[in-house]
Amino acid sequence: MNEDAARARANQECARTAAQPRSVASQRWDAIDVARGLAIAAMIVYHFSWDLSFLKLIETNILQVPAWRWFARGIAGSFLFLAGIGLALAHAQGFRRIAFLKRLMKVGGAALAVTLVTFFAFPDSYIFFGILHCIAVSSVLALPFLRTPPALTLVVAIVFLSGPALFTSPALDSPALDWLGLGATDPRTNDYVPLFPWFGMVLFGIVAGKALLLRTGTMRLARWQARDVLSRTLVWAGRKSLPIYLVHQLVLLGLLFGVLQITGPNLKAEAQPFMNECVSTCLMNAQPATCNAVCSCTVDTLRQSDLWQKVLRGETTAEDQTQISRTAQQCLRRAPS
Repeated sequence: MNEDAARARANQECARTAAQPRSVASQRWDAIDVARGLAIAAMIVYHFSWDLSFLKLIETNILQVPAWRWFARGIAGSFLFLAGIGLALAHAQGFRRIAFLKRLMKVGGAALAVTLVTFFAFPDSYIFFGILHCIAVSSVLALPFLRTPPALTLVVAIVFLSGPALFTSPALDSPALDWLGLGATDPRTNDYVPLFPWFGMVLFGIVAGKALLLRTGTMRLARWQARDVLSRTLVWAGRKSLPIYLVHQLVLLGLLFGVLQITGPNLKAEAQPFMNECVSTCLMNAQPATCNAVCSCTVDTLRQSDLWQKVLRGETTAEDQTQISRTAQQCLRRAPS
């Protein structure tokens, strides 16, 4: 009888120990918030650089630099991966319907606000399916995978990640289907995070979250607390990621626009659209080195007249175009052969 009682207590202790990681899974983890805070910091760095480029305060157009594009994709992927981990941990003890719906309403409402604001601010490139839209829709689509075997979840994740390379078609180039991400061309928008391939990162996060619950060190990680200034700041940023996302661009653009009024735009960045068109036209009759010299000379000459402001505003008349052509011819005659 004593042996049976001891065995029962031992079984209860094992069950309690095994369930401990799940019992803390739904609590806030400082470690997860630090990771999310790092993603927020990286996002701010990227958007600060994008704003400098957009306002022509720097010569570099970061949208044309592969390293910057990969940096942006890495940031988006980290947010979605962490969203998947969060789903797996938050619902480890069963689906928490109320908590899920509250979070979905916050993210979905914020996504709608982003669409409305950008529609009026940037009507030609407004955000109709950005990172918040993807997180909201992916959170709903991911629910069945919270109870799906990890191996199957990984297979589906790989399908989504490889989808754009395997299934794209011009037939899917439609505004009603752009959220899928399977069209042959990307739509014009300032933030585009379609389900293919990005839902795959959420599924990878779910698999990673489930794996955390099986590791013996999960309790130590779950109970780790940020104590130094840097890690506590990152925890704060991670827990305030949504309001920071919604506000930071307003702050950055406001500050940099003020700087623009003082310093004016970078001269090379300001002239780049004209330079691109000028060089493209010139290359039909001359070598690249000659074209660059001629077009640079043309820009320098036009800057000395009122015509340059009309060029920047795109308000040149036929007579103005004739004057620009004459200026370019004069520069061509002075260019080294």
